[in-house]
Amino acid sequence: MRALFAFVLLVLFAATSAAADQPMEDRQLLLMLRVPPSHFRPDAYAAGNYESAPGREARRRIARTLASTHGLRLVDDWPMPALGLDCFVLEAATGDTSRRAVELLAADPRVESVQPMQRFHTLGAGDPLSAAQPAIANWNLRELHRLATGRSVTVAVLDTGVDTAHPDLRGQVALTRNFVDAGAMPAETHGTQIAGILVARADNGIGIAGIAPRARLLALRACWQPARGDNAAICSSFTLAKALQFALTQRADVFNLSLTGPPDRLLARLLDAALRQGVIVIGAVDAHAADGGFPAAHPGVFAVADARDGHHRTDALLAPAHGIPTTTSGGGWTLVSGASFAAAQVSGLAALLRQLSPRLHAAGLRSALATDAVGSAPRRPALIDACAAVESVAQRCACDCAAGQTANSMPRR
Repeated sequence: MRALFAFVLLVLFAATSAAADQPMEDRQLLLMLRVPPSHFRPDAYAAGNYESAPGREARRRIARTLASTHGLRLVDDWPMPALGLDCFVLEAATGDTSRRAVELLAADPRVESVQPMQRFHTLGAGDPLSAAQPAIANWNLRELHRLATGRSVTVAVLDTGVDTAHPDLRGQVALTRNFVDAGAMPAETHGTQIAGILVARADNGIGIAGIAPRARLLALRACWQPARGDNAAICSSFTLAKALQFALTQRADVFNLSLTGPPDRLLARLLDAALRQGVIVIGAVDAHAADGGFPAAHPGVFAVADARDGHHRTDALLAPAHGIPTTTSGGGWTLVSGASFAAAQVSGLAALLRQLSPRLHAAGLRSALATDAVGSAPRRPALIDACAAVESVAQRCACDCAAGQTANSMPRR
């Protein structure tokens, strides 16, 4: 009898250990419940006041009931007014239980939609490289800044935490939000590097100049840097969805998504909502994914690839991705490499073009980014000529203007 009891304890311990070894996201799912249209009820959502919106407790009760029925636990929730939904995070004891629950919940008439929680990761190793010439210099940045610096354009960076105390970023971040946990914004590597490429202070006598140093940067922590100390970063469907919803309420002009992962239904719906609002969404191409990875492969997203990696989709925009100088957490600077940083450069350039033409639509922006130095028709894939793009939108000379011309002259051709 004692032997049988010991055996049962051993089996239970093994099962518990196996579940503990599974990543938390593998045991979670996202449950969406529909919010009634606002004209049918007096308790409609108010942007920026999500948690106090009346009526949510009734949907929480439904979520708790569904969780209990399927042996799950309700661990978190967030409203998605851009989609007219409330999103709930449910957790199972094992990944298998979570996958079975997704199938069963999908058939429940109370459920608008349900999906597994998915994992995403940032692109680009962020290691120092030895470069003969910084890639940023190829874009004649000082000359471009005579015409535009990103002023009045809001760029949302969905990434890891940003070191807002960095001397080249101090005062450059308009707003920070942490969608990973309840803590303060930590100073993490990848997010700080992306922020530096975008908005590092210009002409301050130190470090670098960002592509769009006067842009209004929203540092939205939707990814986290594992404690093991490397530069890898992880995101989830839920943290990214919360950050996307917030960026929509802030009416950001440009979303920078220097990350990749599997196709995700909830995130795709939020991206579609952003695209309908005219947001320019920039995604980094994953050279290891056949379609470039999500969100770069999502229709309407500007897919930016490393000009050297050979992964040249027909609609890809190619940007320098090697030897890019930028800020790093802890107050220093480094050279970085990867599609993440190519995408950040294009997000900065998009901010310059949006400043020059606030009503510039996605098709016009894509045409400008694919125009070459002599004004030829757009061609893809193509290494972006930043000067040609600015001249195409501004209709004036931007770089290497002929003697006697000024920034107000006609474009060079």
